[in-house]
Amino acid sequence: MKKLLLIPVALLSLIACNNNSSSTEEKKDTGTTTTNTAPAEVDISANPDYKAGLALIAKNDCLTCHSVNDKINGPAYKDVANKYANAGDTIVTHLAKKIIAGGSGVWGEIPMTPHPTVSQADAEQMVKYVLLLKK
Repeated sequence: MKKLLLIPVALLSLIACNNNSSSTEEKKDTGTTTTNTAPAEVDISANPDYKAGLALIAKNDCLTCHSVNDKINGPAYKDVANKYANAGDTIVTHLAKKIIAGGSGVWGEIPMTPHPTVSQADAEQMVKYVLLLKK
């Protein structure tokens, strides 16, 4: 008789111990869903400043000394964009003047060739393009 009583007690113990398992636990639907998605990247190529600036850079001799990702004689455009990303509104005018007048010392010993035939408006458009390339 004791053996018959021991078997149901053992079964109940196993069921009770296994009841907290995550495999048998039901999850309640609270009606809310959370997703961990990265923010969508912005397509900068649709920006009019991107298109106009890229066209002007291609038309001038900029790509002789610069590229988007790699340093050639001058810094990569992405490096310039990252350096001046939080510089404020006046940086476009300042950098445009450096394109026209040339400069040296900011990115090393090699001076930037002046581009006196580039208008202030075109130089500003080129700078806006470059600044869009920040990480």
